[in-house]
Amino acid sequence: MNMACFEKSTICGMNRFSITEILGLPIQERIRLVELIWDSVAAVPEAVEVSPALKAELEARLKEFEENPEAGYSWDEVKSRIKDGSWLSA
Repeated sequence: MNMACFEKSTICGMNRFSITEILGLPIQERIRLVELIWDSVAAVPEAVEVSPALKAELEARLKEFEENPEAGYSWDEVKSRIKDGSWLSA
């Protein structure tokens, strides 16, 4: 399978690829394919339906944050904990 076929600037026609072929791609090509698929989904956010349960969870988390914004971690703290592995012991 030619990954150039998946680049946004290349038109490859109506090719069909089996899951076996896709899973047989080298990891970097599979990652690129996933990125392209994700970008195509992100390009139309209005098409992604959010379930009522997820909406309720997001609203509850936002309310909790607004009531106590100091309770969480800053993005810098999160990145630091990921890099040094300290999040594993939390």
